[in-house]
Order: sequence, then structure tokens, then C-alpha cells
Amino acid sequence: MARTPHIDPDMSVDEIMRRWPPTIAVMIRHGMLCVGCPIGGFHTVTDACREHDVEEDRFVRELEAVMGA
Repeated sequence: MARTPHIDPDMSVDEIMRRWPPTIAVMIRHGMLCVGCPIGGFHTVTDACREHDVEEDRFVRELEAVMGA
């Protein structure tokens, strides 16, 4: 059985979206405008959650759920 990928805390949101395109929908659903943002290459999930006032633990669970799909 395949393991669900986990987010490396040092990965940028841009890298996450490029590696796992279904994560884009999660970001958009939370009102994050990270797609195409010039800061996306530098912001981690923690940075993006802080900037967009999104609860990080729940957000990471949602990302990982679509990453494994």
C-alpha cells in the first residue's frame, strides 16, 4: 500500500503545488492566492497560513489528503 506523502516544513508552497497539482484546489478553497504569486517560491506552508489567517494543522491535513489521492 502506498504511503501518503508528507509536507516537508522547508518546502515552498510553489514546490508543493508543482509536485502535487491537486493541492492548488485546497489553496484556492482557503482563499490563498499562492498560485502564480511571486512570493510562493519563498513562502512555506507556515508562512502562507500565517499570512492568510488559515489554521495550519487542518490545512496540512487537507493538503496531504489530496497529495495521496
